[in-house]
Amino acid sequence: MTHADAKKGKLLMGKYNPKVDLVFRKLFGSEENKDILMSLVNSVLQLKSPITEITIENPYNFASYAKSRKSILDISATDQQGICYDIEIQFKEQNSYDKRALYYLSKLYVDRLEEGQSFYTLNKAVGIHFLDFDYFADGRHCRRVIFKDADTSEEIEELQNAELYFIELTKYRDGWGQAIGALERWITFLNFAASLKEGEIPENIKTDPTMLKAIRQLETMHLSSEEHEIYDAQQKCMRDEQAQLRTAIEKSLAEGMEKGREEGRRTTLQMAIKGLLHILDDQTIASSLGVSAEEVARIRKER
Repeated sequence: MTHADAKKGKLLMGKYNPKVDLVFRKLFGSEENKDILMSLVNSVLQLKSPITEITIENPYNFASYAKSRKSILDISATDQQGICYDIEIQFKEQNSYDKRALYYLSKLYVDRLEEGQSFYTLNKAVGIHFLDFDYFADGRHCRRVIFKDADTSEEIEELQNAELYFIELTKYRDGWGQAIGALERWITFLNFAASLKEGEIPENIKTDPTMLKAIRQLETMHLSSEEHEIYDAQQKCMRDEQAQLRTAIEKSLAEGMEKGREEGRRTTLQMAIKGLLHILDDQTIASSLGVSAEEVARIRKER
């Protein structure tokens, strides 16, 4: 179906990238897909007693999405215990994403307190952030952040009303067959579902009915012409980010080769690392150049 057809008011159908903001929100933030969202959240939290009911506070609606997509939380939801969740997808690297995550969590927490209500009524707030870039220095693809005593590392029960989870999609690149855990299956879905071919669903995914539903929903998803225009723009932005990253790496390597030609490969790598310090985090540089994150951190500290 062409864009000319779309302009006539027809719907566009295809295999869309679930990491693109509009598709992520439409897939996980629609009322008919609450079970998919619940499965995603449970895979991150890994609770002894999983969430069995979830209410989407801002269900996907294109009119409201198009009007305020830059200012609202991606997906806001509440479970059966009143715990509230903010689920975000972010593909564009940001040096201050930690501050953004804390702002969203604070907003989620305090906005639930209505005028005249006691602080006692505030429920726990949880921020879940899926990042399509390396942000932290180590190689873990999932981390949980809570309040602890700075001296003893003891978790303070009275302050466990806020949690942050960061899932770095770029740090887990195994294929479908290697994705054993629930979270790893969802990461693999986000990374590779757009390229999954018909009839090639692996056996370990076929046993997960919610994952199968998500795959089918993605296969049959329809976008209006207006939705498709936004999707195309977001997809282009994602590709531009990736192209800029590749260009920065290639440029830095070329400059390092030129400056370090007489001193060998070691100097070349050091020059390349120095050229990337101002635009990339340590782990991304390490992964891109095939060096350790500790080596990158050492050079950054020296500078």
